[in-house]
Amino acid sequence: MGSASRWWLHGSLRELNDALRRLGSRLILRRGPASEAIAELVRDTGAAAVSWNRLYDPALDRRDRRVEAQLAHAGIATETFNASLLFEPRALSTGAGTPFKVFTAFWRRCSTLDIGGPGPTPPVPAAPTVWPRSDGLHRWALRPRRPGWADGFLSVWQPGESGAKDRLQSFLRHGIDEYHRRRDRPGLAATSRLSPHLHFGEIGPRQVVAALEPAAPGPGRDAFLRELGWREFSHHLLCHHPEMGTANLRPEYDRMPWRNEPAELERWQRGRTGYPLVDAGMRELWATGWMHNRVRMIAASFLTKHLLIDWREGAAWFWDTLVDADWANNSAGWQWVAGCGVDAAPWFRIFNPVTQSRRFDPAGSYLRTWLPELRRLSDRHIHAPWQAPQAVLSGAGIRLGRTYPMPMVDLDSGRQRALEAWRTRVRGSARTPVR
Repeated sequence: MGSASRWWLHGSLRELNDALRRLGSRLILRRGPASEAIAELVRDTGAAAVSWNRLYDPALDRRDRRVEAQLAHAGIATETFNASLLFEPRALSTGAGTPFKVFTAFWRRCSTLDIGGPGPTPPVPAAPTVWPRSDGLHRWALRPRRPGWADGFLSVWQPGESGAKDRLQSFLRHGIDEYHRRRDRPGLAATSRLSPHLHFGEIGPRQVVAALEPAAPGPGRDAFLRELGWREFSHHLLCHHPEMGTANLRPEYDRMPWRNEPAELERWQRGRTGYPLVDAGMRELWATGWMHNRVRMIAASFLTKHLLIDWREGAAWFWDTLVDADWANNSAGWQWVAGCGVDAAPWFRIFNPVTQSRRFDPAGSYLRTWLPELRRLSDRHIHAPWQAPQAVLSGAGIRLGRTYPMPMVDLDSGRQRALEAWRTRVRGSARTPVR
């Protein structure tokens, strides 16, 4: 689990414990191998049954199956539920009975199925006479301390179920109707930001869909449902390709001559590439644990295409710094951008960060939020400061290479280098079957 996820987990567990206590219950925290900790808790409580919500990441699925087998062997009843996805990822298949590889066909199939609503609230169980022992949450040391880079997260996020419900209601009131028009504009508060709440199970996708039903049918609602579909598709891919987080799904990309350039990787991580939209996104990520999805694609494209650095390096950084870090979505997203996934953008589709900036942040509001050193530049020049006349830069208090970096790579040269690597090392073997 990455550092940002650990921060979120702390807040989520604290909020869950508070909610349970209001119901006369409480949260029990234990450390150690899951099978041992749960078996011990069963003995301590005299439990006759154990139930939980299923997880679909391969490692967690294997863990839960071991726990289930061990409990069954001990004569303990088990029951599991799918609360994290709309559909069972292994139950969906093409007409030929194979896993889906193309999102459009996958979502078309999903659209024919009944999603169903969330289940009723279960009754509160009676409290035990003697509560089992529990770790103190503070002893888990989940929050980062040195440096305390997550200190600003609380001004942006409210982990827990109540935060999830507030976020959903705010989106339904202010975002859903214009979602299809505004969702690609990083300078606008136009997306739901439900992803960390969904990842940590603080709200379920069926609850989200049920909340959407009173909204008038339209392109905004349809576009948002489609984004939930991409989340489902990522988990479908991971279930059928458990190596997706570490291996190219298209084996021919194993021949890609990635560059090992730690200094360039660090400049990308710190938002010092010299390309404002990329830098703004990376600084937003560091400050808030989140990045707008359009900017995620642009930053990922810049790393894998213009810098020709392995997508796994970028995925590892996102995994550590995103509060919504999700193994399925993170892995699928990076493989899509890098061109090595099953339903990926073509390798020759290379985002131009300047063109994208002018298109999706024309007034530079997003750039000015995260790049205060460029705040005084005009809308015309803020997207590409190196193209501004020296007098304009001086008037805005900017010294390129000092107060803001020069571009670390020429866009045309970087693009041509990437295309040449793809043509000479990958394209000739492109008929290799998907893993």
